[in-house]
Amino acid sequence: MATNITWHSSHLTRADREGLLNQRGVTLWFTGLSGAGKSTLCCALENELFANKKSTYILDGDNIRHGLCSDLGFGPGDRQENIRRIGEVCNLFTDAGLIVLAAFVSPYKVDRDNVRQLLDKDQKDDD
Repeated sequence: MATNITWHSSHLTRADREGLLNQRGVTLWFTGLSGAGKSTLCCALENELFANKKSTYILDGDNIRHGLCSDLGFGPGDRQENIRRIGEVCNLFTDAGLIVLAAFVSPYKVDRDNVRQLLDKDQKDDD
């Protein structure tokens, strides 16, 4: 990691944004094999949440690989980096107060645990 960068904090907190949206920011992680229905479930849940006036965003594995992770393949190291990047995006969106529906083939438990720790860490920092 570069040493000449500094995190710039907003004057607004996660709690401020959650209060405005009248919801808690959270990431729901859907994992399974390709074609298992992760994105279908996310779309159905998104429709229900939208009907209940909740602000959501779906992060889908194929969509992410068209842009943010278009430089990655499907070997173990690239899969690890793919999930790390997605975890960081989930963290930002959750901090914004959104309900994130993340649909990814994420076969390695260690990678999912790393994302969980990242999200848990930032939640604890805000409490």
